[in-house]
Amino acid sequence: MSTGPTDSDPVHEAVSRQLRAAGQRYTASRRRLIELLANAGSPLSIVEVLGRAPGLPQSSLYRNLATLEQAGVVVRVGTGDDFARYELAEPISDHHHHLVCTSCRKVSDFTLPARLEALLDDTISRSEVTGGFIAAAHRIDLFGQCEGCNSLSGSADSVR
Repeated sequence: MSTGPTDSDPVHEAVSRQLRAAGQRYTASRRRLIELLANAGSPLSIVEVLGRAPGLPQSSLYRNLATLEQAGVVVRVGTGDDFARYELAEPISDHHHHLVCTSCRKVSDFTLPARLEALLDDTISRSEVTGGFIAAAHRIDLFGQCEGCNSLSGSADSVR
């Protein structure tokens, strides 16, 4: 029994709408990929997707990710290594940020308290007025060591 999104799920409805607007079809392979990303809990690399979806051709995965990214359904999360990771884009998924471990490259999602998000949005809006730059969205990626790697190295260093 699948615990992923169903056809009437808002995720599938939003993906279908965005793909139609981009002139693309919501194929079975793309649906399977969306379900993997929706249930992952954090951004996935291509290697991780292939590990969770045996039998999915790698060439098909690359094409589908490119199509989904162009349609604004998924976004690429850079981690500072050669392996991009992918996740569902906003507003298909909830607004969040990322913790990226510079040792093991694990990526975890985190959310800021609503008060801090509001302050960040207000600060960005004010910078638009003074700097002439109009932001469409924001994402914070914090780089450091995850708890597992930090305990292995014994390091207590942190960003101040």
